[in-house]
Amino acid sequence: MKKSIYIFSNGTIKRKQNTIFFLSENKEKKYIPVENTKEIYIFGEVTLNKKLLEFFTQKEILLHFFNYHGYYVGTYYPREHQGSGLVLLKQAEHYLDEEKRMKLAKSFVKGAADNIIKLLKYYQTRGIGLKSTIRKIEKLSSQIEKQTNTEDLMAIEGNIRDTYYTSFDKIIQDKDFSFNKRTRRPPKNRLNALISFGNQLLYVAVLSEIYRTHLDPRIGYLHSTNQRRFTLNLDVAEIFKPIIVDRMIIGLIKKKMIKKEHFDARLNGILLKENGKKIFLKEWDNRLQTTVEHKKLKRHVSYQRLLRLELYKLEKHLIEGIEYRPYKMKY
Repeated sequence: MKKSIYIFSNGTIKRKQNTIFFLSENKEKKYIPVENTKEIYIFGEVTLNKKLLEFFTQKEILLHFFNYHGYYVGTYYPREHQGSGLVLLKQAEHYLDEEKRMKLAKSFVKGAADNIIKLLKYYQTRGIGLKSTIRKIEKLSSQIEKQTNTEDLMAIEGNIRDTYYTSFDKIIQDKDFSFNKRTRRPPKNRLNALISFGNQLLYVAVLSEIYRTHLDPRIGYLHSTNQRRFTLNLDVAEIFKPIIVDRMIIGLIKKKMIKKEHFDARLNGILLKENGKKIFLKEWDNRLQTTVEHKKLKRHVSYQRLLRLELYKLEKHLIEGIEYRPYKMKY
């Protein structure tokens, strides 16, 4: 199984014949096993050249760049090796046809809402009083099908998430990780910092899986195709945020794996320090490889595989007209 590589130090990525290594500022070398590498996450200041990018293209390795503060900057997305003109045309057709676009956009929001409700009911059964929150989200979810444009649909989605996030303090019950409200760039507290970091990792994980399908990541349906480089990964990620990101964050805090000392107060906000990011990323890799039972396949598959399977369902919807139904987690 191919792995993700994480680079935090400043330095240079170099190629010597068929070997790749990272040379840090203090001249330490870290060799990168090219044949077993799926993608590289770069958090430090790194130098590389065009020939190296050509080699990464040949080996189908993606590079994901994050800035000093841990915000996602962009991805070196090698030439699509599985690009399909037919799929591209079908994606564009479903975007330009308002009815077809709204059908998919609603599916992403409904999938996210269903998984949020499932997660809240899971904690409700464990003695946490979440009935009123669940009712509010169910009421908001019932409005999804009535929406006629993506702007109003995204407003419903935003209200669902805002209501959902009010439950975090009840679930986590840790004064060092109180939520208050959702804040971004920069996040205003530790819990928001974790959510922002986790969501960015999920966007990148979905993008990496899109690369291995016939789909084009530039055409999304809930998130408008505009000046953004990629949007389809944002759409699909909505479904999996409660399942992969939120449950993992709650576990990290409850198990005391992430603590207040793993954060810094900077630029009028709170950021996860490097040691905190390393803990998060180790758990992230474990989470993606965790398996769950797949009802249709009648076997266990990893969360990472679930992302790919979700994209295959989307392809079938576009090409074969098989109705797309978003993944629902099972408890």
